[in-house]
Amino acid sequence: MAQFFSVHPEYPQPRLMKQAAEIIRAGGLVAYPTDSAYALGGHLGDSSLLDRIRRIRQVDDRHHFTLVCRDLSEIATYARVDNAQYRLLKAATPGSYTFILEGSRELPRRVLHPKRKTIGLRIPDHRLVLALLAELDEPLLSSTLILPGDEEPMTDPQEIRDRLEKRVDLVIDAGPCGAGMTTVVNLADGGAEVLRVGKGPVAPFGMAGD
Repeated sequence: MAQFFSVHPEYPQPRLMKQAAEIIRAGGLVAYPTDSAYALGGHLGDSSLLDRIRRIRQVDDRHHFTLVCRDLSEIATYARVDNAQYRLLKAATPGSYTFILEGSRELPRRVLHPKRKTIGLRIPDHRLVLALLAELDEPLLSSTLILPGDEEPMTDPQEIRDRLEKRVDLVIDAGPCGAGMTTVVNLADGGAEVLRVGKGPVAPFGMAGD
C-alpha cells in the first residue's frame, strides 16, 4: 500500500520532502505533481524502476524517459549540450518543456533510448518538485503519469491513490495540478524540432505561440 503525503504546493514541508527523498533513495516509486500533470519518478540508479514504470504505463523500451533536474548545470552533466543549445535551454527553463538530448556518459545505458542514446530532460516550474530535488541532491528519473486507455495524464492525487495505491510506494498530494503535457523539443539532431505541442509555448522554437 502506498504512503500518502499531503504537501503544500508553494511551501512544501521540509520533513515530508526529507521522507519522500528517503523513500526514493530506497528504491520507491513515487507519484508526484509537476507544472504539467502528475508524474511517476524514482532513483536514477535503481535498475528495477524502469520495468515498474513500463508495466504501469504499458510502454516498451523505445519510450523516452525524462530526467527531471534542478538547474542547467545538472542538465549539462547528464546530456551533451553545445553553446547554442545551452542558450535555448536557459531561455526556456524552468517551464513545461521536455528536451530530447544526447545522453552523457554519466547516465546508465538502460535509461537511454536504445537506438538513439537520447533522453528527455526538463526543469519544471514547480516549487514542490524543486524542493524534492534539492533534498534528493540529484535528478529524478521520471515519466508522465498517463495510464493505458486514458487520453490525458492524471492530475488528481485522490484518483491516483485509488488507481495506483498498490503499484507505487508514495503519492505526494499537493492538490490537483494543471492538465496537459509538456511541450517536447528535440535538440539532438541539430536545431530545435517541436515533436509535441503542450503547455510550453512554442514561439521560442520558431513556431507560432499557442
